[in-house]
Amino acid sequence: MAILRCRSVFISDVHLGTPDCKASYLLDFLRNLQCEKLYLVGDIIDLESLSRRRWWHPDHGTVIAEVLDMARRGVQVTYIPGNHDAALRGMVGQTICGVRIELDAIHEGADGRRYRVSHGDEFDPEQIGRSWMLNIGEAMHRFICWSNRRVNAWRRRMALPYLPLSIIVKSHIGQALAYIRAYEDRVAADARERGFDGHICGHIHYGQVRTIDGVVYLNDGDWVEHCTALVEDDMGSMELIHWSEQPTALGRASRELVMPSPTAALALAPLARYKRDDEDLRPAA
Repeated sequence: MAILRCRSVFISDVHLGTPDCKASYLLDFLRNLQCEKLYLVGDIIDLESLSRRRWWHPDHGTVIAEVLDMARRGVQVTYIPGNHDAALRGMVGQTICGVRIELDAIHEGADGRRYRVSHGDEFDPEQIGRSWMLNIGEAMHRFICWSNRRVNAWRRRMALPYLPLSIIVKSHIGQALAYIRAYEDRVAADARERGFDGHICGHIHYGQVRTIDGVVYLNDGDWVEHCTALVEDDMGSMELIHWSEQPTALGRASRELVMPSPTAALALAPLARYKRDDEDLRPAA
């Protein structure tokens, strides 16, 4: 596998400590990555799930070791806790094994654009705290993840590549899409009010690149369902990529052009295969 060289990388919603975490794909991504900055944008270790059920795969520990090794090699690693690892918010301002813990961050792109970076749970609507809504949402999500595991176990036996089943479901349920769009609008409005060019977040497990009234909304997705990361090149362009057996470019935002992430792109294709050589990894023309 060729090396992916970039300036900055943003990943979130890994959920280490749960059976749904796609740690093997993430390990492959990290081991083929060279970057200056790595932002861990929340829900990396699912402390909430671990408090209910102790479950840990050896690959999950290897992911943590790989991140710590990157910090040791000089990569600037920033950990922004999310709602599933919120206990770490009590350690904001501290550096542990080279990893800086922050509540949020301001990232200045190579092209001068300024982004606020946060997990994104602060943009949940107030009513999401009602226990019955929360329980229904979690139950549906667990069922989707369970189905995703079963379908992809069968696909592996058939030597077929990974298929993010859940994005098909989300993209065909009107209520889910309405929630996602409303969430994106709230994030963009907050960035606009704060005077930022854009906002980078995770939380809703739906990777996206789009502009909303002049503000760049960037969601780096997750490593439970979609296996996506947001990467910044040396010119400041931001690209959402899917990483499994078939690395795929999903959306790109530069000063000159924004190519939004098409709905269900992960499920329908890869839209753009990656060239691999000994020196670089770029979208194929």
